[in-house]
Amino acid sequence: MMSRPRAGALLGCASILLALLATAAGAGASTGAHAAGRAKRHPRRAPAPTCSGSAKRPGVLTGRYRGNVSVGGYCLIDHGSVQVGGDLTVLAGATLLADYGLDDRTHTGESNLTVAHNLIVQKGATALLGCEPEQFTCVDDPNPNPGTLSSTLSVGGGVSEHEPLGVVIHHADIAGSLAQTGGGGGMRCDSLGAFTTVHFPVYSDYEDNDIGGSLTISGLRSCWLGIARVQVGGNVSIVDDQLADPDAIEILSNTITGNLTCEGDSDTWDSKDATEELWPREAHPNQVTGMRSGQCLLASPATEGAPFGPGPF
Repeated sequence: MMSRPRAGALLGCASILLALLATAAGAGASTGAHAAGRAKRHPRRAPAPTCSGSAKRPGVLTGRYRGNVSVGGYCLIDHGSVQVGGDLTVLAGATLLADYGLDDRTHTGESNLTVAHNLIVQKGATALLGCEPEQFTCVDDPNPNPGTLSSTLSVGGGVSEHEPLGVVIHHADIAGSLAQTGGGGGMRCDSLGAFTTVHFPVYSDYEDNDIGGSLTISGLRSCWLGIARVQVGGNVSIVDDQLADPDAIEILSNTITGNLTCEGDSDTWDSKDATEELWPREAHPNQVTGMRSGQCLLASPATEGAPFGPGPF
């Protein structure tokens, strides 16, 4: 199973990301008295705030927003906790990095993210959301092995991802369902887009989350996919996902109220590699109240050449 420590400070390289300091700018306009009067009779809805920037000079989301917010470039959440009163949309090709534990202006507090409605990740976008000790250490953690800091993601609605480049969500509470449809960097383990900055292959990962609805991942073409220690109130469906890493797809220690279905995937594991090699493997079976089906029916082998089972996936 991938994690920051195992992959040589996965997506860490704190010296790289902590050097990306920037400020978000805004602009306003004034009107004459006559125009103001018309505005009162026919109010116009203000455009949603947008956070934008580049990898060298990222934008920063800070504070509270009453309505919808969009990310249109390269954006960080590292200046304290952020509250979005509507939807948060990571626009096509944009990047949102919310894997900081502190308010890095004061070196205290937290940089959590709360979205009142839905989180939407569009085509080619990248989102790294939430961090925690050991499994996905915060970029700014002064003690990354095993880590001391954490940040949380809270979503009042659901998470919708349509052909993103890669999405990594840790330590999150999602009231609705999570669905990733398509996306990835292709069946290869290359660094692309925002992953080039952190020198790591494109991947998607969901760990240590609470999802009130269902979890669906379909049509993904990427390097690696993991789903670990997730509480799912509905069904889990992993269908037609093709990954380049033979260690994928790891589906480990999840608690699923509904059904678990795996069909047409490159491979599935309910065990993780015990060393840096593929074999031997440590079993981490899932708790499934409903039915298991397809490739997620019997436990995956623990040693090379061993049969599936005898226990359930």
